[in-house]
Amino acid sequence: MSFGNDPIFGIHAQALSIYSRRNEVIAANIANADTPNYKARDLDFASALGNAQKQSVEMAATHSGHITTSRSNAGTGDLLYRIPFQPSLDGNSVESDVEQAKFGENALRYQVALRFVSGSVSKMRAAISGRIQ
Repeated sequence: MSFGNDPIFGIHAQALSIYSRRNEVIAANIANADTPNYKARDLDFASALGNAQKQSVEMAATHSGHITTSRSNAGTGDLLYRIPFQPSLDGNSVESDVEQAKFGENALRYQVALRFVSGSVSKMRAAISGRIQ
């Protein structure tokens, strides 16, 4: 389901899924900090969000003659390699302090987007129950 033009959740629902995916990537980097030749990866949030906004809703084909739409892998973004400040001798490009800082920053941004979505849900509940002023 695409939330790109949703007047209630706006862009925050898409941002939540992208922040979640980015946390997984950064966590994998931290977990492989001691793995020789492991290359740190990251997700470009801006391009992933741009791809998610271009995502079209897939139509259901009920007849073999119907035109089908191809659903792209929008919202996932391309995984990029992180360039280390100080390369290690074993070929590992993970820098724990950088990864932990990125993880913390991304987790904070996730929480902010979650609060926006939660606030929208609270407003909808209030409107439905008639408690809105």
